[in-house]
Amino acid sequence: MWLTFCLVSLVWVSTSQAHFCQNVFSDCYKRGEHWTRCYEDEILSCSLPRHKLPNFIHRRANSSHEANDSPTEEHGVHIPSSALQMSGGADLQEEVVLVITVFNSTYFQATGQGRSLRPSPNTHKQPTVLGQSVLLVKAGTHPVRNLSQSIKLTFKRNKQVENGICVFWQESDVQNETGDWSVDGCHTSDNQTHFICSCNHLSFFAVLVNPMLSVDKTNAVYLSYITYIGSALSVFFAAISLIIYICLQRRHPEKAVGVHMQLSGALLCLHLSFLLCNFWVWQLNEEEEEEEEDLLCQVLGFFLHWSLLACISWMALEGFHLYLLLVRVFNIYVRRYLLKLSVVGWGLPTLIAVVCGVSGVYGKYSLELRDANNRSSTAHICWMSSHFPQRLLVSYITTMAFPSLVVLFNFCMLGLVVFKLWVLRAHGGWNKSDEKKWSRLWKDCATVLGLSCVLGLSWGLASTTFISLPAIYIFTILNSLQGVFLFLWSMALTWKSQSDNKSLVRDSSSQKMITI
Repeated sequence: MWLTFCLVSLVWVSTSQAHFCQNVFSDCYKRGEHWTRCYEDEILSCSLPRHKLPNFIHRRANSSHEANDSPTEEHGVHIPSSALQMSGGADLQEEVVLVITVFNSTYFQATGQGRSLRPSPNTHKQPTVLGQSVLLVKAGTHPVRNLSQSIKLTFKRNKQVENGICVFWQESDVQNETGDWSVDGCHTSDNQTHFICSCNHLSFFAVLVNPMLSVDKTNAVYLSYITYIGSALSVFFAAISLIIYICLQRRHPEKAVGVHMQLSGALLCLHLSFLLCNFWVWQLNEEEEEEEEDLLCQVLGFFLHWSLLACISWMALEGFHLYLLLVRVFNIYVRRYLLKLSVVGWGLPTLIAVVCGVSGVYGKYSLELRDANNRSSTAHICWMSSHFPQRLLVSYITTMAFPSLVVLFNFCMLGLVVFKLWVLRAHGGWNKSDEKKWSRLWKDCATVLGLSCVLGLSWGLASTTFISLPAIYIFTILNSLQGVFLFLWSMALTWKSQSDNKSLVRDSSSQKMITI
């Protein structure tokens, strides 16, 4: 009886004094700001529980062999033998304790000064930790630094990040300061699927990224409905606008109306191709042959890209025609003017789209979405293939750089229109009664808004979609309804044409401004 009591007491004492690994973090975190040093010191000597801890590796590693471990599916660690030997000290221990685990980044609040990572001035957001995961790699009881052979850390990247940089947590020696992220001794590389960190020491590691604004699944559904409804309306009203411009051109042939007619046709093709691409992917059966899927998606992607380029080209030609009207007033005649504009407006997009098609750019594009519960889903569209290696380069050149230049040029042209209107009204237009003055003001505002639509200045709002979700909604609404706005502009030209036919005295300056 006495022997049994002694054995039970011994077991109870040993159990109560054991320092289990799952308790190390909570004990160290309660001590204050410098909990990371405490954790590194005590985690090596802790006792493992009977059950396996998630995302936690605690084992003895042979110092003469390299170590390869993965605490999670998103993280991987490769440690050369030289690092394990250094962690054992001068005794050259045959085995050392190796600890690899993952923490939530919310426990690392940067308040330190000095050698901290500063975000690039070109980024629009402060850097955030990739996946909110911080990876600890600790081996042996001796510090490991200035390695000749770097350790390799892999972090699986997601599709919502633009760039990333490998960092480690450097604790501060100043009281009441925790520390900060530092890049010293770490090199970053990227293989499209993972960030690879090569560091010459052991510590707490993470990847800081500047993420693009993400849209959750709920908002993505709302934006999709807005886009589909708006594009359907644009197809209908762009077709009506095209008919109106054809009738106006037959009745009173004008170069401006001819340019508007071409833009209406390009806009009709753009929204129609967008709806067809989405409709086909939605109807696509997963059991169909992959070759058939790729072939049709390539054709639809070609049509969508060509339509977008044609639409942007004709917006640029609208700005060019406006330049001729307002600046080159006395030398506006160009032989076969509309034919030459058509060669540029339709020929250039065709050339670019054919080159991209031959290069294999087009196919199915996949976009990953996440809902409020962090569950992921994938949306597809026939566009530029996600598997094409140079997709980002082609996309940036043809759908970002080119439209940006066009919007910038057209914005300057619109500013010139506003200046001309101001000069025109300042030389006699404002001497009339208040009623006519406000009537002229409303007409001028309508002219500016109509030209903003014709010149495609709403596409310039694409730069704001990286900032906030409301900006995405505004951009989506305005551009999906561009065909409707173009229809309203065509109706304004029709009413102006009818009023001019009834009027005996015409203001030539006002006529020029409204028909552009």
